[in-house]
Amino acid sequence: MKKIIIVEDEEVLRNLLKKKLENEGYEVEVAEDGEIGIEKIRETKFDLILLDIIMPKMGGFDVLEAMQKDENISDIPVIVVSNSGQPVEIDRAQKLGAKDWVVKTEFDPQEVIKKVKEQIGSGDEDDEQ
Repeated sequence: MKKIIIVEDEEVLRNLLKKKLENEGYEVEVAEDGEIGIEKIRETKFDLILLDIIMPKMGGFDVLEAMQKDENISDIPVIVVSNSGQPVEIDRAQKLGAKDWVVKTEFDPQEVIKKVKEQIGSGDEDDEQ
């Protein structure tokens, strides 16, 4: 089973994404800020990270920078889930290794599921579609 961590400070969104991804067959962990997120990312081998940018304690860009400096976790695909769709922020995230971007104001859980599948495939290897 593929493992995903959601690093997001908005509880409602975090829980919604967790439920949707678990329904798709993924194993999901959550972290409510970047500090907890980077600890969990270093402890567990995740297949994908869904990462918010604006969070207390440690923001998404800081998490991406920390990941780049750690070769054990630098290759994990990251999809940024942010309130901003500003090109400058998207560009910065991509330079720091983010693979994709979802804007919360245009949020559609199915779009997130689609992007996750594009990065790591189905949650359950035996998934028949």
